[in-house]
Amino acid sequence: MTNDIRNTQYATQYAAAGVDITAGSRAVELMKEAVRSTHTPAVLAGIGAFGGLFALNEAVNARDVVLVASTDGVGTKTLIAEAMGRYDTVGHDIVNHCVNDILVQGGRPLFFMDYVAAARLEPEHVATIVHGCAEACQAVGCALLGGETAEMPGVYQPGAFDLAGTLVGWVERDSIVDGSSVRPGDVCLGLPSSGLHTNGYSLARRVFANTTWDKVFPELGKPLGEVLLMPHRAYLQHVEALWAAGVKVKAMAHLTGGGFIENIPRALPAGVGVNVDRKAWQIPAIFEIIQEWGHVAEAEMFQVFNMGIGMVLIVEAAQAQLALDTSPEALVIGEAVEWASNLGRVNLGF
Repeated sequence: MTNDIRNTQYATQYAAAGVDITAGSRAVELMKEAVRSTHTPAVLAGIGAFGGLFALNEAVNARDVVLVASTDGVGTKTLIAEAMGRYDTVGHDIVNHCVNDILVQGGRPLFFMDYVAAARLEPEHVATIVHGCAEACQAVGCALLGGETAEMPGVYQPGAFDLAGTLVGWVERDSIVDGSSVRPGDVCLGLPSSGLHTNGYSLARRVFANTTWDKVFPELGKPLGEVLLMPHRAYLQHVEALWAAGVKVKAMAHLTGGGFIENIPRALPAGVGVNVDRKAWQIPAIFEIIQEWGHVAEAEMFQVFNMGIGMVLIVEAAQAQLALDTSPEALVIGEAVEWASNLGRVNLGF
């Protein structure tokens, strides 16, 4: 009698309950080479272990190291990916989202761990998702240390899946970016987004509820679904280039859920706000279409979406030109100003 439970009657009752315990194993076989391709000598245990082991001293040669971590999810963007049968982009979304979240405090990535759940696991789909995670990790020098797949019928609708992840990085204590040195007169720079990134999809899906994902708007020039699945950008290389050029980035705000209105104040000290010039950049067509089709107020658009700016950096006015020369994509979008209260603190001119 074989010891492989997959070939015995013991697995049949679990299968009858809707869980295929072999699907996760098949997915691991399909993804393991992609995961291992991200491993460095700092990874002591990865695939197959109950927990990932990572040797900090192998990866970081620095003094007074502080770990910085972020956990997030892709949200309902997964529903568009599932509807289109496209699973190759969302892995980039979750990694890059987390990379940007630790970057705003000066953090550089060490390792990432993913979580994929569905009513029924399709090994090929899971492997494609994780391949995307691995590609994004490689691009930022991050190890894909491990993860989890979960099959949960009854929790998720048939065909739907969830994707989340946790990133751990590092920063030297005296290099933490906390916004405390921002002063009135400092310059706000914006780095362009690639689209919605990973926020606002519940509203976007509501706006386009009666539209097919293959619809081509003349303003977009490609199917709507493709535009909405554009991967979240990572800004690590942009910011590292600024640091290398001697630019002191005083504060950073990753424009995720909450858009301009809620995220920029998180990077500011008391008594300081920002004036943002909405005419400083060309708002991408996808946002204009959402606003028009959904009859969404402009103020709400700037609170829900990034509106074409994925990251806001604040630097001294004297260093603004150096920053622009170093990062040609960057745009001056506003300035820091005195602010009497801790309410609002973002003036968009509405």
